[in-house]
Formats: sequence, structure tokens, C-alpha cells
Amino acid sequence: MKIMLTAKSRFSAAHRLLNPAWDDARNYEVFGSCYNPNGHGHDYTLEVTVEGDVDPDTGMILNVKDLKKLVEERVIAFVDHKNLNLDVPFLAGMNPTAEVLAREFWKILEPLIPAGRLYEIRVLETENNIVTVRR
Repeated sequence: MKIMLTAKSRFSAAHRLLNPAWDDARNYEVFGSCYNPNGHGHDYTLEVTVEGDVDPDTGMILNVKDLKKLVEERVIAFVDHKNLNLDVPFLAGMNPTAEVLAREFWKILEPLIPAGRLYEIRVLETENNIVTVRR
């Protein structure tokens, strides 16, 4: 039996999707309105799921309070109310799609969570656009 725990966080951020090697026509063809020169914003939801055995002393896989604090301090504090293209050092030079966000959040959090416990990261850009990274 797998036991999983998910901590959910929210953040608001702006971004512009583009490939600087392409001309305006190609960028607009691929990214559409997400290529808006002034960017656009989303209210994102970030779900971080860990798995593991229940500790007999605490009854927990991991203290959810500690997991939420880690996500807040290492991810949310850097992306909330920011322009993902301009203000976030760990996204420098990247096209800040939901896929890139999920991958980069994984890279940040995986070494900070006890070995083998990080199971999944989901980035919900909208209720209809969800990206999942899973071990």
C-alpha cells in the first residue's frame, strides 16, 4: 500500500512565452496570445506530493507543516507576484511554460525532501492546463 501526502500552494505570476530565435510570426503561430509583448498572468496552483511509510511515532509520512514551509520558502517566495521571464533567477533564459515550472520546482525540492519521498509535482496553470512531473 502506498501512502501519499499532498501539500497545495498558490501563487500569482506573469509570463510571456517565446523562443527568441524565432521571428514574431513564428512565435505568434506557436504561442498565440501567450506571446503578448507585455505578458499575461495566471493564478497557479502547485501541488507537491510525497510518499512513504507512516512513522509509528507521529502517524505521519512527513509533517505537512514542514512540507508547506519548505515549498513556501524555496519556491513560492521566488515566484509569487513576479514576472517569471524577468524576476526569477532559477528560470533565467528559459521559456516559463508550466512544463518548465514543474521540472524546475522538482529540481529545487527533490534534494530537500527525505530521500525517495518526493513522488509528484503538479502545476495547474489553469483548471484546464495541468502539468505533472512524477518519479
